[in-house]
Amino acid sequence: MSVLNALAVLAIAALVIWLALRWLRRELTPERMPHPLNADALAQGLHAVFVPTVRGRQLNAWWWPQPQVGKGACAVLMHGWGGNASNLMSAAQLLHAQGWHVLLPDARSHGLSDADDYSSLPRFAEDIDAALAWLATQVPTDSATPAPRLLMGHSLGAAACILSASRRRDVSAVVSISAFAHPEQVMRRWLGRYRLPFWPLGWGVNRYIEHVIGHRFNDIAPISRLQHVHCPILLVHGTDDDVVPMHCAHMLLQSQPLAQLMPVAGTHEVFEDQARLEQDVMAWLHTI
Repeated sequence: MSVLNALAVLAIAALVIWLALRWLRRELTPERMPHPLNADALAQGLHAVFVPTVRGRQLNAWWWPQPQVGKGACAVLMHGWGGNASNLMSAAQLLHAQGWHVLLPDARSHGLSDADDYSSLPRFAEDIDAALAWLATQVPTDSATPAPRLLMGHSLGAAACILSASRRRDVSAVVSISAFAHPEQVMRRWLGRYRLPFWPLGWGVNRYIEHVIGHRFNDIAPISRLQHVHCPILLVHGTDDDVVPMHCAHMLLQSQPLAQLMPVAGTHEVFEDQARLEQDVMAWLHTI
């Protein structure tokens, strides 16, 4: 092969890699969903606030305080990939009716929050940390009798709640809804949708993502972090979930036997008896 031919092959290979990485970045950038307002909640005191987060960004969040905002239990609710705060409004209404202050942030690049160059599990967790820091300025907690701090999340938001709680001691409980066990499994299923082989292509994609986000999957995976959570954990999972299969919930339970698994008839997004599920979750919260 001549030098010119070799250079041409290298140039084509470089172009293919550049296009592939650009496609990957686009595929891993969520589209923003509509952000409907809840008229009933607005009439009861729900209002928009801005929460500063890392990298000079601001989060849009819905803040739903109790009339006595200076004290009491607080909950941070985090949506999943591509979602926004409105996805967890039903849970927010239930918690607020039970006396909780509720904060529903949009993660960066989601909802009405500032954009960032990419979204990831660690960045969702950073935004949860920012939400907890903002809450401390609104509802200070007494070190002698600290008020409860609940983290509740769905899917990637649930994984981020686990990651955040694993690094803190001020979280009182975690409710994880439809969390995956390991990002590697999620990426395997995502690559399978495009009929892309995991080895060597998928393996290389995962290592590239680890490079971009600055974290190894093994270090941030819920199955790894759950054992470092020091508060009660409830794992809610749909028995017919075809996005994150039920066996992922069992893997999480094996990694943290002190957690409680609540299998529910339903899928990744929709549960058949939402009212019953909400009652069961509230009953669990009353036991902690």
